[in-house]
Amino acid sequence: MDGIENLREQLRRNAVALISLVVAISSLGYNTWRNEATEYNRNQRAISIEVLRHTGQFQQVVFHNAWDMDTSGRGNPRTGWVHVLAIRDLSQILDGEVPVSAQRLYQTWETEWNALGPDNASYRKIIDAIEAVRRDTHELLLDLD
Repeated sequence: MDGIENLREQLRRNAVALISLVVAISSLGYNTWRNEATEYNRNQRAISIEVLRHTGQFQQVVFHNAWDMDTSGRGNPRTGWVHVLAIRDLSQILDGEVPVSAQRLYQTWETEWNALGPDNASYRKIIDAIEAVRRDTHELLLDLD
């Protein structure tokens, strides 16, 4: 019984130190988790903004191609490919539906770019695919902490 009493006495004398140790370890764990979550959200935001930037630039290429019939300047399909590939590649890092809609945009562009014209079916499919990427990216941004 003397050993148990001695242990109780030591716990009583060192209770503040033990409680401080538990609080310190808990705080360290929480701060580490919070820093990781913050960094993850920061990366998701930065990449999302890049996806939105490329999406806007790509849409501008589509407009110039379809409406201005400019296939050698600002509506050049090769420029469109640059943006579509960047959107697809960047989106693979993102959460949610963005990678799926970006892949659909890539596939739509791949099959429809050569039939692009003002307000035809190909134009509508490409614009719809662009809007899906934009919508999914906005939803991702709104869901971040």
